[in-house]
Amino acid sequence: MNKNTVIIDGLYINTESDFHRILSERLDFGSYYGANLDALWDRLSNDVERPVKLVWVNSKLSEQRLGDTFFKIINILERVKVEDIQFNLDDKFEYVLK
Repeated sequence: MNKNTVIIDGLYINTESDFHRILSERLDFGSYYGANLDALWDRLSNDVERPVKLVWVNSKLSEQRLGDTFFKIINILERVKVEDIQFNLDDKFEYVLK
């Protein structure tokens, strides 16, 4: 995988806080990241340098552990992806669930 691929592993995501901490580390969000869904939208839609591909391995395990929060996170990831397409960006955000 290239340097623009970010991998998070559902084995280590037991809570929403775990997700935010791990993603923040991988994408270097910095200490001012709010670690909530609104902050996730803000960072992904505005601040993350493109192109970037987020690969979430063991995502089914995360879905089981996070419940409805998992789907809220996926909704944000999808919105960011669609927005990049609508803006016709050459370099885009994308994500893959494995």
